[in-house]
Amino acid sequence: MEYPITLDKERTLKYGMRALDQAEKKTGVAVVGMNLNNLTMNQMATLTWCGLTHEDKNLTVGNVMDLIDDYSNLSDVMEVVGEAIAEAVGGKTEKTEETDEKN
Repeated sequence: MEYPITLDKERTLKYGMRALDQAEKKTGVAVVGMNLNNLTMNQMATLTWCGLTHEDKNLTVGNVMDLIDDYSNLSDVMEVVGEAIAEAVGGKTEKTEETDEKN
């Protein structure tokens, strides 16, 4: 499943097995049951990057940080990333406290 996200333009997060494997290797965190509250800024950007590389192979983690800073905010991006990863693994990731308060 793909999740739209607006940064510098409309982009699509997609977390297939390859992207999830890459996310685990790059962050050192298992995606199943992941707690988004315990991630570093680099890990959050890396998760986002892993979901975007399917459509932009030249994107870097640093580019993703800049896109979030310039066009969105971390809370909104991580909400979509969390939903996309949860859907991909057929379970749930623990949402941030701010996200929980909205629901």
